[in-house]
Amino acid sequence: METLWILGVLLSICSLSFSQECNQQLQEDVDFPGTDIKFVFSPDANHCQQLCTQHPSCLYFTFIRADWTKDNRHFYCYFKKSSSGQPNVRTPLQGVTSGFSLKPCSSEPQPCLPQLYHNVDFFGADYQTLFTADYDECQRACTRDPACQFFTFINGVFTPERIRYKCHLKFSWSAPITSIVERKTGVVSGFSHNTEITQEVKPACEGKLFPSTDIPGNDVVVLPAASPEHCQTLCSAHPVCTFFSFVSDKFNCHLKNNKNEMVPKTKEGVTSGLPARFCQLDNSWVKATFEGVDFGGNDIRYELMDDADTCQRTCSDEPTCQFYTYVNTNFFNSDYRRRCYLKRAITMPAPPKVTKLANVVSGFQLRNCVNSAPHTDVLT
Repeated sequence: METLWILGVLLSICSLSFSQECNQQLQEDVDFPGTDIKFVFSPDANHCQQLCTQHPSCLYFTFIRADWTKDNRHFYCYFKKSSSGQPNVRTPLQGVTSGFSLKPCSSEPQPCLPQLYHNVDFFGADYQTLFTADYDECQRACTRDPACQFFTFINGVFTPERIRYKCHLKFSWSAPITSIVERKTGVVSGFSHNTEITQEVKPACEGKLFPSTDIPGNDVVVLPAASPEHCQTLCSAHPVCTFFSFVSDKFNCHLKNNKNEMVPKTKEGVTSGLPARFCQLDNSWVKATFEGVDFGGNDIRYELMDDADTCQRTCSDEPTCQFYTYVNTNFFNSDYRRRCYLKRAITMPAPPKVTKLANVVSGFQLRNCVNSAPHTDVLT
């Protein structure tokens, strides 16, 4: 019996080791059914694989391609995981492609995405439009605009005629966004000291904050944030944010847009401010620790550690970790004490929706590409 138990342990270790091997192969017309975490939209299986790689807990995925015919789903990317790290079932299925996270591989943190997608619309997330001669010029405009992450270009035979040659520049967060920020006794949270909100080199400047001041209305989006400085950095990264208000008791960062006026009102517990567009804000807030604050979700894993400083250093030393939460020894539930939760969020370009649409071309910015990688055209 003891021999069988040892053999079982060894097989379990081998299985875990195998599940953590680098496996870049895509399996066409193979489904990994069940074990879904969530789904997001993606234009192809390679992009889906990169999204799975950046998701903190995705181990493998199934992507529903444009040639799927069983229902109206197209461009669905299903994140999946299991305790073994391997799919429980693999079945033949036309119109899907499956594969594995590249976490065990030495993958790029911000991959180059040179593909162009014909007859595919990256729907939503527009912040600016202009007319360009072709999709190459549209992609160049996107690449040169720091806020642009992807685009959709309408070609010269599109109907109606009045929007032909229109180039839609689109935004998604390249900064790590925490899912939840809330007060919780007995925990400490913070950011990796290597967190990069912007990759641009700009002259340093001080931000403009208005303590005990609210600027009501004109909300574009409300995001979790740890501090007014964190909220200001998010506003500075968003192309349409003209000012913001941070509500301290809820950790809510209200990004706002009004180019015509700004009407502040006195309100305790709220700090408002202005973004910085052409200079680099002081990033000392990244090195701050937030006592009694939990950054919920986005867990890569947890490790047992003696203090929050060790947790912070571990996060800063690990390339994939962007923020963390440490559970102190006085936490009410002893089962969680001394846990250091390492966390990350997806920061690569990700359209909120991908759909079929004739006579348009979509693609991504090439800032992450060396020497502007050549186009790879994908037709649907």
